[in-house]
Amino acid sequence: MEKKFHVVVEKGLDGYFIGEVPELPGCYSQGKTLKELLGNMKEAIGLYLETMQDLKKKPETKFVGVKEVVVNA
Repeated sequence: MEKKFHVVVEKGLDGYFIGEVPELPGCYSQGKTLKELLGNMKEAIGLYLETMQDLKKKPETKFVGVKEVVVNA
C-alpha cells in the first residue's frame, strides 16, 4: 500500500539539503542534492514506519500545511 508524506526541505549553511516529515516526529534526513535527499527520506520514512509497526503504534500528528506570517522587522 502506498502512503504519501510531506517533506519540509531546507538548505543548510554547508550546502546540504535537510528534510523533515512533520507527520512523523523525529524523522529527518539529509543529502548533498535534492535527489539524494528524497531517496534518503524514502528510506528514513520506511524505517520509521517499520519501527512504529513493530511497536504497534501509529503516528500521532497530521500535517496541516505551511503558512506564511508577515512581521515588521
